[in-house]
Order: sequence, then structure tokens, then C-alpha cells
Amino acid sequence: MSLRVHTGTARLPAGTYSSRMPRKRAAVTPWPRPAKIAFIGSHGIRKTSALLAFAAEVQRAGRSVELGREVVRDNPLGINEGATGEAQLWVLVSQIRQELELARKANVLATDRGVMDNYAYYLRSCGGTDRYDVEPLVRRWSDTYDLVVRLLPDVALQADGVRSTSDAFRTEIEGILDRVLPTLVPADRLLTIRASEATSHFDWFAIVERLAAAVGATVTPPDLWR
Repeated sequence: MSLRVHTGTARLPAGTYSSRMPRKRAAVTPWPRPAKIAFIGSHGIRKTSALLAFAAEVQRAGRSVELGREVVRDNPLGINEGATGEAQLWVLVSQIRQELELARKANVLATDRGVMDNYAYYLRSCGGTDRYDVEPLVRRWSDTYDLVVRLLPDVALQADGVRSTSDAFRTEIEGILDRVLPTLVPADRLLTIRASEATSHFDWFAIVERLAAAVGATVTPPDLWR
């Protein structure tokens, strides 16, 4: 239902606000460049929930956001414990391809996974060795993320009909990620939160602010009433 503004009504004193008067939005200043953030970790740790909550906060702050979905679900070569090195190589290449396609479509590109955690799955599938010598590419591509949010697995695995429900498999991936992540992402670009914190009560705007600062931009706190 829209409000109608009638002429001829009494004027309000200066400085008085009326609910019938539209608030002026602050001018939206352009960002110096698009920003990119990845939500990473093993499986079943609410990465997608965190991604969606963060994206909603970006939009409430008046900025555009593009979402990069988890490409492994489209993998024609197999997933989970039985994935081969070739299957995980496909995932790595597809992750990069997707990010290249989406990078400049919005102020923010937020991805469900990044090359870092996909690299952990790749190493595991190759028996701990870099069979296809992708480490230089992974290292260089890791530099393209302005911020990385790692979720830690403090929640139980839930069957979704796609991903593994093996705690041992998830623990194995987390161990590899513990080892390789510090070599790929510097501490000042890495945030760590528990999976159980990925709820609507988490301060997602603080992450929006930090991402904006990483590209030399600012954001205004969302005004739920405007």
C-alpha cells in the first residue's frame, strides 16, 4: 500500500520529522574496485548459510552483491571420499572459471568455497601429493581474495543427500586445511568463526565493513526503517 501526499496540510516546524515525509538516502559513493570474499572450510559447516546472511547484509547496506555457488555439486567425475585427483582438479578449475565470470558484476563477489579449501580436497584425493602441480596457481589465485572467512566445524554433520556424513573425512580435510591455509592466506585477510555462530544474530555488518576497508571503501550501517 502506498502513501498519498495531500497538498494544503499544515507545515511542520523546521527540524520536525513526519512519517509521511520520505527520508533522503545518503549518496552512494562508488567503490574503488569490486571486492571478493570467500567462505571456506570443510563440508557441513554452514558455509552457505553464512554466505547468504552476509550477502543480505551487503544489500541492506546499499551495495550490490553477486554469489558464487559451490561448484562441486555439478562435478560429473564424482565427489566425497571417492573423488579422484582428476575430479578435484575439475573443481579447482571450475571454481576459478566461475569467479572470473562473476568478478565484475557487482560491488561484492561472495563465494561458497574458494581455491584454498578446494585445494585441501584435491591434496587428499591425490594422496597428499600435488599430482598436477597446481600449487603455484592456487597460491597466486589465493591472493585475489580481499577477505577469507573460515568456518570451523563445531556442529554435527547433517545428511543432505549429496555431501558425505563421515566425521573422519571432514576431520581429515580440516587437518589439511590447517596445514596449507597459513601458507596461502595472510593473517590480516583471514577471519575464523565457529559454524554454530553462523546465524542471524551474528554481526555480519562488521565483516561487510572489513571487506569494504580492504578495497579502500566505506559502508553505512543499514537503516531498517528507510
